[in-house]
Amino acid sequence: MEKSVTEAIQYRRAVRVFKKKAVDPEIIRLCLENSILAPSSSNLQLWEFVHVSSETARTQFVEYCFGQNAAKTADQLVVVVVRKDLWKKRSRANLNFLKEVYGETKPEKMSKRQRFALNYYRKLIPSIYMEFLGVLGWLRYLLFNILGLFRPVYRQVRLSDMRIVAHKSAALAAQNFMISMAARGLDTCPMEGSDTLRIKRFLKLPRTAEINMVIGCGYREETGVYGPRFRVPFEEVYSTV
Repeated sequence: MEKSVTEAIQYRRAVRVFKKKAVDPEIIRLCLENSILAPSSSNLQLWEFVHVSSETARTQFVEYCFGQNAAKTADQLVVVVVRKDLWKKRSRANLNFLKEVYGETKPEKMSKRQRFALNYYRKLIPSIYMEFLGVLGWLRYLLFNILGLFRPVYRQVRLSDMRIVAHKSAALAAQNFMISMAARGLDTCPMEGSDTLRIKRFLKLPRTAEINMVIGCGYREETGVYGPRFRVPFEEVYSTV
């Protein structure tokens, strides 16, 4: 029986040592299917997930993850990849989906919301994501900040800003995966410490792809959780206006 959402969140810990117990790869796949249901900026879904299941590949990843126990003892690994470079393809997929939903409705008979949605992917997304050596991003940043003197505007338009946006979306998907694993009584450990360049080469990813995190998967050893959970008091991080 699966845990409730709250139970899964409370159960999830960063497990550093896993048992020598095989994990059904199909469970990993099912949990990754939940990953793609995570929210993403503009619904572009600029992510990919590589399931590292072969013993040969897992052994190589131990080295890439600097010999961390979470990689060394994991029965399976998942690599969360950011694919900001696929924004054109994913934007086009959204646009085609909307066209199917709206059917044969003529533009003049569409609602204001429908026309906005189509123009969002036809015009707005390209105007934000189009880039040339980072120059266009700085020009957008300058323009938007000038406009921002007179009204609220979106300001995260530089190349570095858009990278952050894509990584945030990928991290949300990773959290979906880890909570789904916890709901089934399995454990995970997200690892940021890795040689991302070697990982990209090993997985034959394009230069423009970026590694968000590597997640070790398995069943926790009793000693696998390093101490009780510590969190800053809720009162320190919560406010209301």
